[in-house]
Amino acid sequence: MGVDVIVEFTESAFSHGISEADIRHAYKTRIYDASVGELPEKYAVIGFDRNLNPLEVMYNPVDDDHIIIFHAMKLRESFKKQLGL
Repeated sequence: MGVDVIVEFTESAFSHGISEADIRHAYKTRIYDASVGELPEKYAVIGFDRNLNPLEVMYNPVDDDHIIIFHAMKLRESFKKQLGL
């Protein structure tokens, strides 16, 4: 994905109380970014909020420079295991 990625959000992205600014920061500071399983339209990101707390973020790519984030919350151990980390 390019440097200037257009980021949109669904309402569900905020259902765990993570702010837009923290989700954007997590995406920018991602240390993991890969498709989930055999679903090329669903990606998982691990990054950090503005206080350096690890977050899990899920998104759908629209094209090379546009994504739609639909999930964000504090990183769970079960999520790391699901990703094989």
